[in-house]
Amino acid sequence: MTRPPIPEPLGVPIYDNHTHLEIKDGEHFTYADALRAAEQAGVAGVIQVGGDVESSQWSAALAAQDARVLAAVAIHPNEAPGYASADTLFDALATIDELAAQPRVRAVGETGLDFFRTGDDGRRAQFESFEGHIDIAKRHGIALQIHDRDAHDEVVETLLRVGAPETTVFHCFSGDEHLARVAAEHGWYLSFAGTVTFSNAKNLHAALQVADRSRILVETDAPFLTPAPFRGRPNSPYLTPLTVRFMAERLGVDADQLAAETAENTLRAYGSWD
Repeated sequence: MTRPPIPEPLGVPIYDNHTHLEIKDGEHFTYADALRAAEQAGVAGVIQVGGDVESSQWSAALAAQDARVLAAVAIHPNEAPGYASADTLFDALATIDELAAQPRVRAVGETGLDFFRTGDDGRRAQFESFEGHIDIAKRHGIALQIHDRDAHDEVVETLLRVGAPETTVFHCFSGDEHLARVAAEHGWYLSFAGTVTFSNAKNLHAALQVADRSRILVETDAPFLTPAPFRGRPNSPYLTPLTVRFMAERLGVDADQLAAETAENTLRAYGSWD
């Protein structure tokens, strides 16, 4: 499938707050190619995100050697039941804890709750894993990146019950205006992916309007969720400007202004890439 063209860079550097470069999408497009294309599109840095022990180790190693990359490490909520059934969840969390101490690992994620792909029998493991990750993020003083699918109320309840980390990010925000207001009340960040550009994403369009602008981030979640007008084609960090431009149009602000704001928010949440 043909890749979308590299868009014109915005007037200020921006960041992809969540991507999966370890997932090879096509025979001839490597993570190195993705990072080069991102630079051409004015994307100054990415947060490379793990979802199990192996991808978290890979993410931390890449961040340690490439100045364009910071890492997030975690056991994805849909992976947690498998670790629990093998009686290795706590060992996996211990590895995530060790990785979280590395200087270029700036987030614990993606973790959270997913009631779409995991049934009732896996929910206990998801809650145990989620709470374990929250503890790791707080102890290391780094951000928490949340995966929340069909579990908005339970995610919020968990954060309020055990105490959210100072920097808490709803990755690929999928909520509505109500959840956006709850996040604003607590100072949580909302990271919008290409889904916000979809014409049928009325909940996201409404949420964007009421979101705290000082807590808005942008991401690709590549290789998934390619923004319009290229939905269904391969995604990559270099397409981040498309989402920024769409969001700016929806908000009625200049695209470079929103780019600068989201970049400032990103650096506040995760620290400098330098």
